[in-house]
Amino acid sequence: MSKRLFLRIVNDLEANYDYFKQKPDARGALGFTGIQKCTSALRILAYGNTTDINDEYLKMAEKTTRDSLEHFCRGIIDVYGARYLRTPTWEDLQKIYEVHNAEHGLPGMIGSIDCMHWRWDNCPTAWRGQHTRGDQKGPTIILQAVVSQDLWVWSAYFGVVGSCNDINVFEQSPLLEEWISGKAPKASFYANRNYYPHGYYLSDGIYPRYSIFRPDLGFNLLISWIEAINFMN
Repeated sequence: MSKRLFLRIVNDLEANYDYFKQKPDARGALGFTGIQKCTSALRILAYGNTTDINDEYLKMAEKTTRDSLEHFCRGIIDVYGARYLRTPTWEDLQKIYEVHNAEHGLPGMIGSIDCMHWRWDNCPTAWRGQHTRGDQKGPTIILQAVVSQDLWVWSAYFGVVGSCNDINVFEQSPLLEEWISGKAPKASFYANRNYYPHGYYLSDGIYPRYSIFRPDLGFNLLISWIEAINFMN
């Protein structure tokens, strides 16, 4: 995370929540600053540390660390949720189409979809079987995400057991339900003088050959836009 982005988050939280403002305690001594509380929360989220990890680094008690994490997560949702934690609108999709077409020559591409495994070292013994897969070194939990060119992660489905593959995750994710119910964001586009009612996701070869997927052998982005259009036909 850049310093500029971090300070913007700190300033926004301080402006909206009294908890992140530095205040004196009962003895008159100043407490932790918003920078310290946000740093504590981000270290817990980024590294998966326990809440007592900041005792030496920030001289912060376990309860204060836990409270900072809870206020930070709630604050991020309240302050940025309406703008960033949402699916794209029709206008957003038009901008995404333009960027992907200009950068990669792929008209109609919404973004890249893929799954990744998160290690779960403290997985209970009784659950290790369903969270373990042969190509992973231990129990994991799967995250499915859709990311556009500017690293906007506008769809994230987290929590599936690690023994599943990408197809299992997709078939139970809200992303599929939205397409089936017609609630998925759609914007038509033209390519090679042909009309297409919706865009598609760039994916690897494991995904089924649906019109909303364009397998690309590991996201090397070396295919031409003609190949992408022929696949959708």
